[in-house]
Formats: sequence, C-alpha cells, structure tokens
Amino acid sequence: MPDHCYLCWLASETPTTWWLDSGEEDELQNALACGAVGITTNPPLAYQAIRSCPDSWKEGLREASSGLKPVELAEMLTSRVVKTGAQALMPLYEQTAGEQGYICAQVNPSKAGDRESMMALAKRFHSWAPNVAVKLPATAAGLDVLEDCVAEGITVAATVSFSVPQVLEVAVRYQQGQARARQAGIKPAKCFPVIMIGRIDDYLREVAQDRRSAATESDIRQAGLAITKRALHLYEERGYGANLIVAALRGPHHMAGLAGGKLIMSIHPKIKKMILAPDMPRAIGIDTEIEPDVMERLMTIPEFVRAYEPDGLKPEEFITFGVTQRTLSQFIESGWALLESFKAS
Repeated sequence: MPDHCYLCWLASETPTTWWLDSGEEDELQNALACGAVGITTNPPLAYQAIRSCPDSWKEGLREASSGLKPVELAEMLTSRVVKTGAQALMPLYEQTAGEQGYICAQVNPSKAGDRESMMALAKRFHSWAPNVAVKLPATAAGLDVLEDCVAEGITVAATVSFSVPQVLEVAVRYQQGQARARQAGIKPAKCFPVIMIGRIDDYLREVAQDRRSAATESDIRQAGLAITKRALHLYEERGYGANLIVAALRGPHHMAGLAGGKLIMSIHPKIKKMILAPDMPRAIGIDTEIEPDVMERLMTIPEFVRAYEPDGLKPEEFITFGVTQRTLSQFIESGWALLESFKAS
C-alpha cells in the first residue's frame, strides 16, 4: 500500500472507509491498493463498465443476451458487472467475516413505487453472491421493501437519498427489520443508507438561482456537507447501526469536509484522481462546523430546510422531492434504458 496515498491514510488512520464508485474492472485493483473495501454501482455505472471495455464482455454477452426481453437484458447485464465485482471482493468479505467487501446492485429505477417488483428483484440480486448489497430507492415503497429485505437477511443500501429525513427513516426501518429477523431466528444483514451529497448541491444551486437567494456559490458547496454532518451527528446520538455512505462527490472539498467521520465515502475514479493530488491535506474535517452565516443564508432556501431538518420531509414526500425525480429520471435514461437496448458488437 503506497505510503503517499491520501486514501490509504484515510483508511488506515481514521474511522472513514471508502468504496470505489465504478464497476470497471481496470479500476478495481488500483482502488484496492489504495484501501477501498467495497464497490458501488448503479444503472449508469453498470452500462459504463460494459461500454468501457467491450472486448472483455462481448463474447459472453452476445450468447447470453439472445432472446431476452429488454428488462431481462438489463438485469442480465447488471448481474455480469455485479458478479465480477463480487468475486473480486470475496477474499476481503471472507477475511473480515462479512464486515467489508460488498458491492451494490441497484433495482430498476423505473419501479421506485412498485413494492412487488422491487422485492422480486431484491431476492434475485441477493442470490447472485453473499456480498451483494441490494440498492433500493429511499421512497415510501422502497423503505417498505428495505425493511422486508432486512427481515429476511438480505443486505441492502438505500439510494436516491439526499436528506436527513430520508436517512433517519432508513435507520428506523433497518431497526424494525432487524427486530423481525431476530424474532424469526435470522441473522440481520447490513444496511447502507446513502447521501448523494453532490446531487443535493446541484439541485439547491438551481433552486437558489431561481429564487434569487442570497446564498453564494461557496454556501451551496457546503449545503450537502451540512446535511451529512447533521445526519452523522444524529446517527451517533441515537445509536443507529446502519453504515452511512456518502456518494456523488463533486470535488475534493466534499472529501476534506467529511474526513475522519465514521462514514463510507463512495469515490468515482474522476474524483479519486483529484483527491490523490499531492496538495490534498491529511486533516480531519468532520468536526469543523459550517459557519453560522453560511447556515443562515442556506436556511433561506426552503428546499435546503426540507433536506436539513429531521422532520423536513415525510416518507410519502420522498418520491416527489425534486432531486429524487431528477435522479430517478437520469438513472433510467442514462442507465437502465441503455442496458435494455444494449447490443453486443
């Protein structure tokens, strides 16, 4: 493990761990050398993994995809990417007795309100490998499925999530699922709630501009940090057992502001390259509070308040939150739909 690597320092010297935010095989070994202990994927990342290195996939894909319906094709392609990553992480999963070495597999984003479809997908995804974490949307329906999965011993992640209310509700539903599992004599599985930190910043930037808010660009760059810091504080205060993942970083400032927290950072190769720059400070940032004047300006944006306050959103409002709809649409159009129409050359 190279001693000059910031991510190696992070993993070995702080409570913060990190996962690779990519399904591309050529990125994985380098990530593992820098201390990565898991992989996140979603439909766009699964599609990119296949498109980035078609020669390593095309022979098997051409044969396997023959006669499949579009939705079956998307699921099969997802399985290829996820199973490959799961196999690579299996030694770590086994060495740590299941504490580390997970890869996420996201259910069809067009089914975010369909409990029956998501549960069926979750069971199939779970069958691929013991170290698969089934990614479900943090919607009312997704939370119902999440609790049922935990009760059946299925490891889960809650994605399309941007707010304190969402990750708090995930933690509560995880506890309820754990209790049901123990009552049935089943070992409770793990749960990884996600905060998509860069996506909430992107959304609030547009809202602030539209409302002619006094919040500056510097303020907006700290919005997701404020949300994440509050969520982590509440998790620690309430003793929640779920493992928070911070995803969709937009730059080293997100990493620096959260370094040292008991968090999993999901880092895309593009952001990883920025973080590994020689001038990245090896400093704990999680305990640095957002300046009061910054918070004052952010609190003038109603959508920030909804994401920041523990009771800012009700579970039935999660799916209608603007950034939720935007993200689901992107996951469908830039990922799942492309997987459904994929043709091996």
